[in-house]
Amino acid sequence: MQNGKYNLLCNYGVGKPNTNGFINGGKWIRLNGQLKKEGNYYNLQADNRRLSILELNPNLIHFADQNKNLLIGTGGWSYTLNINRPSISNQVSILSKQTALEDSMAFQGRTPCWDFSINRPDPNCIKMKWSIVFYADARKNIPTTYLLNHSNLMPLQYPGKKGTWKIIPGKDGRIIYELKSDNDDMPTYLLKLDDNVLIFTDAKGNLLVGNEDFSFTLSRK
Repeated sequence: MQNGKYNLLCNYGVGKPNTNGFINGGKWIRLNGQLKKEGNYYNLQADNRRLSILELNPNLIHFADQNKNLLIGTGGWSYTLNINRPSISNQVSILSKQTALEDSMAFQGRTPCWDFSINRPDPNCIKMKWSIVFYADARKNIPTTYLLNHSNLMPLQYPGKKGTWKIIPGKDGRIIYELKSDNDDMPTYLLKLDDNVLIFTDAKGNLLVGNEDFSFTLSRK
């Protein structure tokens, strides 16, 4: 994306089980057109086709709808794209407001394998599957416990973790979910981008950057 123009190449199709690819290689589409940036949003247009993309920070972009709401992914895929040579960054262009907590909120997604204890990629697997349910006392509007399942095994096996979570303030008024397991001392941090999308950060608030296959965002079920 440069000089008022963009080039978009997309491979899509039905996922091939136990791989990162598509059945029969999927299909390809290429779009070229005009690019206009408004604030932190890129507006892409080709004939009658339009796309809106939010620049989260120098490493990450996320597709948005026509009302500039972040698109919500699934347990398999997100709408976040990652730069191929990331730099360390705690910047984020979107600030979410704290809304009333519900009795439970479930998020899911797939991320690259990551060793959170040393804050580095884990070379022993390709991807991790995540499912997190946050529980809260809705009457008092306070977080209580969570149930986290994640696995890098095929077929999927959930070891399961339980613990407590709380909302802590971050830089510039960001909303961060801090999860503490009953079994270990290493907290997990998730930055709230909006009510439907969370992203993993390290302990210093730097947003984690994925690869060409998976991002570090989780989508609400």
